[in-house]
Amino acid sequence: MISASFLSSKDIPKTLTELNNTDVDYIHVDVMDGKYVEGKTLPFREMRHIYKFTDKRLDVHLMVESPSKYIKDYASLNSEYISIHLNTLEDILPNLKLIKSYGIKAGIVLNPEDEVQMIIPYLPYIDLILVMGVTPGKGGQKFINSTINKLKELNILKKEYKEFTFKISIDGGINDIVAKKISNLTDIIVSGAYITNSNDYQKQINSLRLIS
Repeated sequence: MISASFLSSKDIPKTLTELNNTDVDYIHVDVMDGKYVEGKTLPFREMRHIYKFTDKRLDVHLMVESPSKYIKDYASLNSEYISIHLNTLEDILPNLKLIKSYGIKAGIVLNPEDEVQMIIPYLPYIDLILVMGVTPGKGGQKFINSTINKLKELNILKKEYKEFTFKISIDGGINDIVAKKISNLTDIIVSGAYITNSNDYQKQINSLRLIS
């Protein structure tokens, strides 16, 4: 499955409208507070109008210090997933439970420096593991190749803990070349600039699905 990020877009309404005309599975919504990461995205009072431009399900990535301040708002949108980072200022478990209380699937994000075993205590509460292939916060970065080993570890974890069902997602630096390397290790591929900086969104999405 493909989730398209509009983080690098200079014209968000236009980008969302064009993405809505493709067969992309999700719209990846990056939420940045200017504290957890340097960058800052649109405030929710503007982001809540996203439904005017797309009816795709949302895959929300909270790059914020205090996720609890954002979960209720983003739960009110057409969100399928809301994912939070391990090293926020708040306890993780209450926030995972809060996400699920809205009937939305909960995810944990692994930064490049995070170890896979850190998520084991949370496996009963998560539906998604979002692996960062770059340092979070900026679009258009180069994929960190050692991320592939982390994806392999997660696939081993999936076999060891068969009682839990979680999807593996990858975000950051994804293009068609990277997609070929990781397609058999992931369930969802997140891509931003590779899609939105092109003149043909559907063609780029097809290449990520490995359709020529």
